[in-house]
Amino acid sequence: EVQLVESGGGLVQAGGSLRLSCVASGVTFDDYAIGWFRQAPGKERGGVSCISSKDGSIYYADSVKGRFTISSDNAKNTVYLQLNSLKPEDTDVYYCAADITAWGHPVIPNRYDYWGQGTQVTVSS
Repeated sequence: EVQLVESGGGLVQAGGSLRLSCVASGVTFDDYAIGWFRQAPGKERGGVSCISSKDGSIYYADSVKGRFTISSDNAKNTVYLQLNSLKPEDTDVYYCAADITAWGHPVIPNRYDYWGQGTQVTVSS
């Protein structure tokens, strides 16, 4: 059984940082791509970043380029999303997801097969 568990969310002031973690069980990162998404109440879930095990590529949404960094520790089966220079508009529930094709991009929800439960990020102004 594939399980993804996010952690690391919280409340931070604008300009602050958080590091989100996505720990996977039942998968190995060599076989999957891992993506990060975010969603606000009443809005569609949007792609933030992904790391592909197929070609090693990394993708960022334009809104987070230069501020967020995705990385992986395959030995720990964990993918991280470092969030720097946070803005109030980054307030969302953040989800990690696994794509069994291992490509991961385009980072759209319907190409991903397994999802975590989400972690709340709240940025105060």
